Amino acid sequence: MSNSDTIHRQQLLPPEMMIEAERFALSKASKSSSMTVSLAVMAGAFIGLAFLFYITVTTGSASAGWGLSRFAGGLAFSLGLILIVLCGGELFTSSVLSSISWANKQISFRKMMSIWAKVYVGNFIGAMLLLALVFAAGLYQLDHGQWGLNALNIALHKVHHTPVQAIALGVLCNLLVCLAIWLTFCTSNPLTKAILTILPVAMFVSTGFEHCVANMFMIPLAIAIQSFAPESFWLSINASPNTYADLNIVQFITANLIPVTIGNIIGARYWLVLLTGEFIVDQS
Repeated sequence: MSNSDTIHRQQLLPPEMMIEAERFALSKASKSSSMTVSLAVMAGAFIGLAFLFYITVTTGSASAGWGLSRFAGGLAFSLGLILIVLCGGELFTSSVLSSISWANKQISFRKMMSIWAKVYVGNFIGAMLLLALVFAAGLYQLDHGQWGLNALNIALHKVHHTPVQAIALGVLCNLLVCLAIWLTFCTSNPLTKAILTILPVAMFVSTGFEHCVANMFMIPLAIAIQSFAPESFWLSINASPNTYADLNIVQFITANLIPVTIGNIIGARYWLVLLTGEFIVDQS
């Protein structure tokens, strides 16, 4: 087989990509519970690592301009999805694509919901494990506390969305996350898969769309800083913990996590209707 034939086989057309998407969705149902949770824990940590990268890149970057700073942060954050795609982690926002199998009557609704629940819980555990390490390492004190101040301000903004805003931002986010995953179905080349995920992820992050798994790490990190950072930290940033009193567990869950999760689910379903509905109907 010539090199040109090999390249052609690696570049799939949309109908062939749909077959890959169906395999991707069905593979989630074939994994054991322990494997699903383990891979979800790994994915939750990967997304947390990506947010660490985002915070580091955007800290002290005001002179670069708002747009360029956030774009650089978005590029950094794309590391998270690249790691998940190449290492095989289970991410809730992409696991919602298992609804393809449910639409094709390959799995039951109960099985689909079970997959979502295991991945969601696993992602949260992974985020919390990474959070414990990050806080123990005192990363929030980097750049004379400006790293931690950046994290606090990012999280404070996230818990002040209205419910409609949070849901809409969640929908927009998962339209792009699922699109990034869909793009990876067109090739079997790992480097190409990685490159294809970068811009959709960079767009949703830099524009401020909301991702429930990222927020599982980001907002609890800020809550931990607000609650447990020493007085020396607050003196270094010339601020008070009271300024960030809205960073608490109740506000996190009610004002962000629940509506953003709903939006992420709607975003995946909306995307599936637009891009794969034709194929699903043909098979029903």
